[in-house]
Amino acid sequence: MKKASLVSLAVLFALAGCSSESNTSNGVAKKTAAEVSSIASTASVDDVVEQYTQTFVTHQPALATSLKLSPEQYGEYAARLPNYSLAGMQALQIDMNKAAEQLKALQNSQLSDDELLHVKVNEVLARYYAGHSQFSAGYVDTWGGHLPYIINQLSGPLVDIPNVLKDQHGVESPQDAENYLARLDGFAKMTEQVRAKAAADAKKGVILPKPLFANTLGYLDNFVTPEAAQHPLVSSFAQKLDAVADIPNEDKQQYVSRATAIVEDKIYPAFAKATADMQALEAKAPTKVGIWAQPNGEAFYQHAITYLADSDMSAEQIHDIGLQEVERITARMDEILKANGYSKGSVGDRMKQLNEEERFLYEDSDEGREKLLTFLRGEIETINKKAPELFSTLPPQKVEVKRIPKAVEAGAPGGYYNGPSLDGSRPGVFAINLKDMKAVPSFAMKTLTYHEAVPGHHFQIALNMLQTDIGLMRQNASFNGYIEGWALYSELVAFEMGMYENDPFGDLGRLQAEVYRAARLVVDTGLHHKRWTRQQAIEYFAQATGTAMSDVTAAIDRYIAWPGQALGYKLGMLKLVELRTMAKDALGDRFDVKAFHDLILLKGARPLAIVEEDVKRWIAQQKQA
Repeated sequence: MKKASLVSLAVLFALAGCSSESNTSNGVAKKTAAEVSSIASTASVDDVVEQYTQTFVTHQPALATSLKLSPEQYGEYAARLPNYSLAGMQALQIDMNKAAEQLKALQNSQLSDDELLHVKVNEVLARYYAGHSQFSAGYVDTWGGHLPYIINQLSGPLVDIPNVLKDQHGVESPQDAENYLARLDGFAKMTEQVRAKAAADAKKGVILPKPLFANTLGYLDNFVTPEAAQHPLVSSFAQKLDAVADIPNEDKQQYVSRATAIVEDKIYPAFAKATADMQALEAKAPTKVGIWAQPNGEAFYQHAITYLADSDMSAEQIHDIGLQEVERITARMDEILKANGYSKGSVGDRMKQLNEEERFLYEDSDEGREKLLTFLRGEIETINKKAPELFSTLPPQKVEVKRIPKAVEAGAPGGYYNGPSLDGSRPGVFAINLKDMKAVPSFAMKTLTYHEAVPGHHFQIALNMLQTDIGLMRQNASFNGYIEGWALYSELVAFEMGMYENDPFGDLGRLQAEVYRAARLVVDTGLHHKRWTRQQAIEYFAQATGTAMSDVTAAIDRYIAWPGQALGYKLGMLKLVELRTMAKDALGDRFDVKAFHDLILLKGARPLAIVEEDVKRWIAQQKQA
C-alpha cells in the first residue's frame, strides 16, 4: 500500500505570500514587509507570540468565553461577539497574515529547539486562521479554519454562537447578566452581518449547494419555533439566574423579561430575514455539490488538503489510498462476519443486517436513550482504569456524556467532543446524536466513546490545555490531521488494551468505524475533486460502510459543507501508526509505548511533519541513552 506523504513545513510555509484581498496592493505589501522586518529585529519570540495572541482573542470574544480567559489579561470581552461581516473577515485575515510574517521572520539558528518549535507551530496556526487569500467567501472558524458557506445546516455563526451563549456564558453576578443581554442584542446585529456576508458571497457566485438547503432552512425554522419566553436562549438564562442567590427575584424577572423581548423583537425578525434570504438563494443554488463548482473552488480544496488533511498529496493520491484502505479493512470485517455466521451478501449488506437486529438496538424512547448514555459513561469509567497500561500521563479533567440538542441534531454529526475550560472548572463533553436510534447500534458505541472521549479527544485536548508553557494559541490549536488522527489511532489503542476482548461484534463496530474513515477519503475527494454527484457519494458510502441511511446522508451533506475536514482522520492515523512502527523497529526492546504517547501528546497539537521530526529525534536520543 502506498503510504501517505504527509505535509512538510515547506508546503505550509510556501503559503507565506498569501494575504487577504484587501491587502494585495504593492504599496500595502511593501509597507507590511517593512513593518515585519522592524518588529522581528527588535522583538522577542514571546513578545511577538503574545501580541499575535492578543490580536486573535480580540477578534474572537466568543472563543474567549469558551476558554474562560482572564479579562485582566485579554481585555473585557464578555459583552461582545465576533464580527462576521466582510470587513470583519478581511480584518482577521490581514492581522493573521501579518502575524505569520512576523513569526516567519523570527526563525533563525539562534533560537533554541523549543523556541523554534514554538515559532513554527504558531506561524502555521496564523496561516490557518488567515484562510485562503483568493477565496473570500465563507468565514474563518476558530476550530474549522476557513469554511466556504457562512450559513449551512452544520455550523456557522447562527449555529455556534447560540450554543456559546446557552452553554458557556456564565452568569454569577448582575454584570454577567448585563453582559449576556448585551450579547443577545449583539446576536441580532450579528445575524444581520451574516446575512450581508451571505449576500456578498452570492454576488461573487458562491452559494450553498442546493441539496443542503432543506436542513439549513429546517434549522432556521426550528430556531424560531418556540415562544420567545421558552426559547433556550431565554430558558437557559433563567436557569443560570436562579442559581445566583445574590440577585433579588424581582431583578431576575426583569432580566428574563428583557431577554424575552430581545429574542422576540430582534432575534426572531433577524432570523426571519435570514430565512427569506436563503429561500431566495435556493432558486439560484448550484445542483453540483463539490467545491470545484464554486469560483476558485479547486484551489480552495487544495488549501483544505494542506491544512485540514495536513498533507502535500494530490486529491487523486488521497482517493487511491482511500480505496486501498477500504479494501483492506473490508476483508478483515468479512472474516469476522463469516466466523459469526454471516456469510451472504456484501460486507456492507451484512452490516446493514446487523444494524436491523433488535439485540443491537436501544429502544427509541427517552428510556432507551438514557440507557445508552449510561452505557457510554460506564465505558469511560472502565477504560480510564485500564489506561495506565499504555499511558503514563492522564488528564485530571473530567469528561461528561450528553445528548446533542434536538434543535440541531438533524444536521449534526454522530458525535463530537467539546474541550474543558482552560481553568478546569468546566469538564470536557462528549455529545452524541440520538435522533435516529438505528444510527447508534450497540456494537458501534464502544468505538465512538474511545474516539470522542477516552483515550481519544479528551486525552489529547485536555492534556493539550494543561501545557501552560506553550501559550494560548497552541493550547487551543486546531491541527485537524493531528487531532482527528489521534482520535482514530485511539480506537486502535483501545483494541490493543483488550477493550474488545470476547466481543467480535464490538470489534466489527471498530472496523466499521475505521472503514468509515477510509471511505471518507474516497467520497470527499470524489465530491470535491472527481466531480461526483451527491447520489454517487451516498451510494458508495452506504455500500462501503453498511451504516444507517440517515447517517450516510447526513455524513455526505457534512462533507459537502466542509470540504477537506474528513480527510484528516485516516491520514492522521496512518501517520501515527507509521511513526510508532518506525520507533518500534528502531528501538526494539527499548521501545516504551508510554513514553511514545507522552512524546505525541505533551508537546501539544502540531503539524504532523513536526511530530515526525520529534519522533526521529526521540529515537536517536533513546539509541544514545
